[in-house]
Amino acid sequence: MFGLLFKRNRLLKDRYVLGRWGEHQCEKFLRRKGLKTLTRNFSCNAGEIDLIMVDNDRAIVFVEVKTRLDEEFTPTEEVVNKTKAEKMAKTSRYFLSAHDIAGRPYRFDIVTVTLGRQGPTDIRHYKNAFVR
Repeated sequence: MFGLLFKRNRLLKDRYVLGRWGEHQCEKFLRRKGLKTLTRNFSCNAGEIDLIMVDNDRAIVFVEVKTRLDEEFTPTEEVVNKTKAEKMAKTSRYFLSAHDIAGRPYRFDIVTVTLGRQGPTDIRHYKNAFVR
């Protein structure tokens, strides 16, 4: 019990640490679903993508991870706006081209990780969250 409380307090003190923790939780969650990790935190001039994975059907999955303490003000999944979706699309096209896999099917997923003030962490996976 003390360990969880200490961890929760540490995560709340630093947004960067909270974000990285959420990305790690998301990756473990998706790997349990059978996805395989290609890369983490891919960035180029067009933008950044938190996780790039491969699904069982061989589709490339570009994942935006949103980690929050709670959903008190805005539901977590609503924070991926049109601008962010466009940046992800540009970044994904660069990734596909740079790795010579432009012919592969791909999709954009959003995973929300909500730490909560108490109780277990809530992870939600929005498959095919948007199309570009």
